[in-house]
Amino acid sequence: MGYHHVALATAKLDATDRFYTEAMGFELVKCITAPTPEGGWARHVFYRNPDVTEGAPGMIAFWDLHGDYPPVDGAMSRAVGLPEWVNHLAFHATDPADLEARRKRWLDLGLEVLDVDHGFCRSVYTHDPNGTLVEWCCDLRELNDEDRAAALRDLAAERPELEDPPSGIQHFPADASLQPDWVTA
Repeated sequence: MGYHHVALATAKLDATDRFYTEAMGFELVKCITAPTPEGGWARHVFYRNPDVTEGAPGMIAFWDLHGDYPPVDGAMSRAVGLPEWVNHLAFHATDPADLEARRKRWLDLGLEVLDVDHGFCRSVYTHDPNGTLVEWCCDLRELNDEDRAAALRDLAAERPELEDPPSGIQHFPADASLQPDWVTA
C-alpha cells in the first residue's frame, strides 16, 4: 500500500524536526510556507526515510500553524481521550538487524523504548515530542491463507475469541543522562 504522505499538526516544530531527523534518521526534504485560508500562515514540513529507495516510500509531514487556531495537542490518541497505543505511527523495518539498529538509536538518545514480539512481527515503540506513539515494525513471517481465514472469522464474530497478550515484551526506561535537549523541550 503506497501513500504520498501523512500530515499531522505539531506545537513543537523544533523538537519534532530533531526527533524525526535524529531519532528516526529521516531527512527533511521540503518546507512549504504559505498563508492559510483563515488568515494566518503555516509551514508544512516534509520528511522521508532515506533507507526506502524502491516502491512508494511515502513521507511524514507536520503542520506548524500560526494564526487564530486552537492550541495544538499533537498526541493523536490522548488528544481525543483514547489510550496512547490506539492511534500511532508504524514505520517498516526491513529485517531484525534493521529493527535492532533502530532500537539502539533510540536507546543511545536516552528514549524510553518498548520492544514487543507479536509473533508474526516484532515492534519497538517510543514517543515523539508531540506525545504520539511511534513504532518501527519488522515482519517475522509472511501472512498466509490461515491468517486471512482467522481475520475473516474474527470480523464476522459478534465477540471473537481473544488471543493471549504477547509474552515477549521488554521495557527499556528512558535515560535522562543521554537525552539531547529537544527531548525535554
